[in-house]
Amino acid sequence: MAADEADRVDERVADLGRIKRMIPHRYPFLLIDKVQAIRPHESAIGIKNVTANEPHFEGHFPQEAVMPGVLVVEAMAQTAGVLVVDSLGKEGEDLLVYFMTLDKTRFRKKVIPGDVLELHVKILRGRGKVFKFWGEARVGPNLVAEAEFSAMIIDKDDSRRSQGTA
Repeated sequence: MAADEADRVDERVADLGRIKRMIPHRYPFLLIDKVQAIRPHESAIGIKNVTANEPHFEGHFPQEAVMPGVLVVEAMAQTAGVLVVDSLGKEGEDLLVYFMTLDKTRFRKKVIPGDVLELHVKILRGRGKVFKFWGEARVGPNLVAEAEFSAMIIDKDDSRRSQGTA
């Protein structure tokens, strides 16, 4: 078996059902349909099928539908959340993922209905509950957005305790 084939054997996939067990997002804010090529502690590729019936297209923009850049970055972050939960073996553990920083963000091309958005994320570093990532969004061969970002992964019960709620 060639080295590339051996690498692919370790890659994992998360379908929509598995994604919902890994991150708390739900429609209309669940922005990824699948995560493939999950390489624990390294990288993953999220897939977002952009459709015209998504609620943000009613106002962004009615005459020329464009997916808001902040949602493209959010889709990268959701892909990163799935990568971390998979890497830590914490599927189904009621975790929350909070954005902490967003740097070096660039939007290169429009994302429109009918596009298949590929969200390539890799872990730059991770310590405890805090992780830093590099993400690139692509439509076919075209780079449409890129960003460096960090997030904190915490247990939902820890979040409630820190807010003083039961």
